[in-house]
Amino acid sequence: MARDIRIVDVFTETALAGNQLAVVLDGRGLPGELMQRIAREMNFSETTFILPPDDPKHAAKVRIFSPVVEMPFAGHPTIGTAWVLADEGMVPGGALEFTLEENVGPVSVRGVHHGGRLTFWMTHPALTYGRTVERAEVAAAIGVEEAHFVPDVQCQVVSTGNPLLFAALREPAAVDHAVSDAARLATVLDGDAFGVFLFAPAGRNRLYSRMFSIAIPEDPATGSGSGPLGAFAVKCGLVERAAKVSIVSEQGTKMGRQSFLHIELEYREFSDTPARIEVGGSVMPVLSGTLSDFEQ
Repeated sequence: MARDIRIVDVFTETALAGNQLAVVLDGRGLPGELMQRIAREMNFSETTFILPPDDPKHAAKVRIFSPVVEMPFAGHPTIGTAWVLADEGMVPGGALEFTLEENVGPVSVRGVHHGGRLTFWMTHPALTYGRTVERAEVAAAIGVEEAHFVPDVQCQVVSTGNPLLFAALREPAAVDHAVSDAARLATVLDGDAFGVFLFAPAGRNRLYSRMFSIAIPEDPATGSGSGPLGAFAVKCGLVERAAKVSIVSEQGTKMGRQSFLHIELEYREFSDTPARIEVGGSVMPVLSGTLSDFEQ
């Protein structure tokens, strides 16, 4: 049967910016292999498929596909799909706080009316810190001189479901100078991280960032990485720690799809790991259509 599909831009208040997402409103009966082919056809960084939840207390089950692989968890697909569910009236009782089932597990989201718009926030799974990598190695991988890196801060893999290698640079101009090259990135990713997330301070509690991966040369807005980004920036002393920390990360500007990701962290005393991480932002509708019926 034909399937309704929505295309939205996530983490932006301006259409045709932010991170593109395709949402198939009814994924029932579609085998995973066909979902993968549809995602490849859409050719966005991710496409999502909405399914009935396994637990009736949850709003929906969501499967997330990049053009080449199914993802356990991703940020802008979570935010964008939550917004589409609310906009389509698909959440029981019209609730704005609900849970989505993803391959990583249940993910809580909440909608907030702000400035005439409905923005959504997602709660990240637990954060973990992984291996460190020498700055010189990452500098060679992204084509930036080591002198442009923040001194005494090693690059590190950090994850709340999608591990990324984080690299702190001194200023936004150095971030913009970096180049995404799959072969060079592979030398530092080592199979335990799917991309390099580079960033620099851009004012008080503001960061300027880019994300490179082997599968997607550059991502305009990485929601799953922005929670760990905030935690890493606090851990490195680039953002002042407090019981509650609010950060704005600008991403995608260099590639012409400016995005703004809002990060909220809550800390307990004597811990480098936030007790709670939320990432949120705006969503702009772009297209509503029908995915044609075709033989599987």
